[in-house]
This record gives sequence, structure tokens and C-alpha cells, in this order.
Amino acid sequence: MNIQTPTASAATAGTLMRPADVCRVTGLGLSTLYAHIDRGMFPKPVALSRRFVVFPQEEVTAVINARIAGADDKAIKALVAEITEARKRRV
Repeated sequence: MNIQTPTASAATAGTLMRPADVCRVTGLGLSTLYAHIDRGMFPKPVALSRRFVVFPQEEVTAVINARIAGADDKAIKALVAEITEARKRRV
């Protein structure tokens, strides 16, 4: 299965989503969302301040689309690892 990693630059990063918005679009509860993050099944949030975190919408969409495409847990973990590495290359 070929799943694409989001490649937006910082200038075109798109929408940032609050955790409650991520829960709404994924159908996950907040504690389940963070359990998925802990297991490497969902990208970690981006801290904009000490108490304010967001998720890039294109990353959330990539994980949702992978699930819709039938990706198993191993493929999702690989996608999340790619997303995490792609963040490091953003400027």
C-alpha cells in the first residue's frame, strides 16, 4: 500500500486543529487520541505554547485517509514515523 506523507512547507502549512477538533473528525475520545499518540498510531501535537497544542490538518487527514484505504496498524505506524521525520525537515 502506497500512502503519501504530507509535504506542505511552513508557508503553506494549512490549518491547525485543536485536539477537540481532531476528536470530532476522527470520532476518537480525547483519552483515546492520546493513547494512539503514545502507541505511535497518531502524530504528536505541535506545542505552540506551554499549554496550547495543535495538530496540522494535513497530518490528521493523512492518517484518516490511510485508515479509509485499509491500512493496518503497522502501515499507520510507518506513516506516523514518516510524518514525524517530515516535520523535522520543515523550515
